[in-house]
Amino acid sequence: MTTPAGIDPRGPRFAATVTTVLLLVATYLALVGISTARTFGWFAYQPLDSADIGSATWAVTSATLAQRALDPGFLLTIVIALLFLWGVLSPATTPWGVVFRRVIRPRLAAPTELEDPRPPRFAQGVGLVVVTIGLVLHLAGVPWALPIATAAAFIAAFLNAAFSFCLGCQIYLLLQRAGILGRAASTA
Repeated sequence: MTTPAGIDPRGPRFAATVTTVLLLVATYLALVGISTARTFGWFAYQPLDSADIGSATWAVTSATLAQRALDPGFLLTIVIALLFLWGVLSPATTPWGVVFRRVIRPRLAAPTELEDPRPPRFAQGVGLVVVTIGLVLHLAGVPWALPIATAAAFIAAFLNAAFSFCLGCQIYLLLQRAGILGRAASTA
């Protein structure tokens, strides 16, 4: 089996930077939305004092499916999930990849080395799975599911953007070494 052509490793890092910003905003919106809000009687979505906490319920559990789906954090996370899906299905045509290739890369020196495109593509799939779990659990009325999922994806994207440490890529390499994904590169 031949290894696919390499990619400039700065491209996925640029995409991770944009994704980090989107996930930070999504996490904030999920934290201030119905996913973490508590209700008490008719005082829906209002802050509670300590006396009300015992009788309060989670707003997301009493919200309708339409209210859950129209939550701003949910809507932005849908967009992020679609971008992750795009990165899995057609990484060469993703918006951030196109911007990097057409606008940023021409202004940079040629990369000193290329990397295998499979681990970053797998990492996009991991991000898709993580945010999809949050989306599904949010729609099911599970409190805190959406901000936890977006925060987890944010941490992974931030590690890649800030430190060039791709957590999903590392998972891919571990699975490859274990013989679960593809063939491990020969050591000869």
